[in-house]
Amino acid sequence: MTSLAAMPRAGQLECICEPGALGDKAADRRGTALLATSFAFSVLAQVLTLSILPLAGLSLAPSQSLASLPYAAFYIGAALASLPASLLLDSFGRRAAFSLGASLGAAGGMVLVWALVSMHFGALVLGAFWLGIAGGFSLFYRHAAVPVGGRSLTALLIVFGAATLAGLAAPSIASLAEAVALPRAFAGTAAAAALAHGASLAATAALPYQQRREHKSEATGLQGWRSILLPTAIGSGGWFVMTALMGATPIAVIGCAPSEAVVGAVAWHVMAMYAPSLILAVLPQAARPRLLSSGGCFLLATGAYAFAVSNSAGGFSASAALVGMGWSLIMLGTTLWVNGKGPVFRWLLGLHDGALLSGAVLGAFLAGALA
Repeated sequence: MTSLAAMPRAGQLECICEPGALGDKAADRRGTALLATSFAFSVLAQVLTLSILPLAGLSLAPSQSLASLPYAAFYIGAALASLPASLLLDSFGRRAAFSLGASLGAAGGMVLVWALVSMHFGALVLGAFWLGIAGGFSLFYRHAAVPVGGRSLTALLIVFGAATLAGLAAPSIASLAEAVALPRAFAGTAAAAALAHGASLAATAALPYQQRREHKSEATGLQGWRSILLPTAIGSGGWFVMTALMGATPIAVIGCAPSEAVVGAVAWHVMAMYAPSLILAVLPQAARPRLLSSGGCFLLATGAYAFAVSNSAGGFSASAALVGMGWSLIMLGTTLWVNGKGPVFRWLLGLHDGALLSGAVLGAFLAGALA
């Protein structure tokens, strides 16, 4: 006979879901897939944007000294967005924060289209700045996917490696977009970047709710601050070298090859930036923070030498690939290094990313001198 305590009562809420429907594993898998999708579209937008900004700045700048300003404005926006992005993630969660970043990227892409159609240099800088803010938000995808509570490292590597698809698709998308937008040079590529951010927004808006992390005590946070100094310094140096060389690469390639080769060189760079993550997803035991960081520094140095001695599109593409792979290993290594001892305060991660992107800003200003 059923007891009265077990019988349903008026106002009582009963779960009628299938067993395991509300389990964390299913939500984690869906969240990882959506994060990977959104990040891939965000990186696609960045590839398209960064392949045209140095050349657009060169053609629209009122003086040679301002030619690198749009490219630098992208990284200035990314650097300034780092701390607000970290605070928004803490206050409103990843769905709201990443959706805001993607929406700003879509708006920035449309401003860029208008600037290129109207030949307006100021609007070009503004659009690049907004797109950079979106890039600063998307940099936090890797922190959102970092394994916590003993979870597998595979999620981080899948999210990071999904951007390889962006590198594969970018040349074809840019070529098609430019053909549609003729005779307005670069406007089609900018429009494609805006649409890519729109697709990223659709994916982030569908992210499942995730409970906020429990942070450590203030004393532990202070210890974390000290422990991130070295990886932050290494990461900042990596960003500095990468942005300096990749800002100069489009201008160097256009001097010895058709304009289509520029997107190809940048695409090889992007594929090299994220392909190592797919390899490490198969061999996660090889993902050792200090080893990855050291290997990345070596590849960056090799890529810088290859750039210095190159005089063809193929040589510059090889240099871009080496630089991208070096950057990838440094980013993976320092991300695991920073998060290796457990959860870190979001604002501390924001300062870490801000330092990395400050190195990128300095590299962007140096790019004009290297070209």
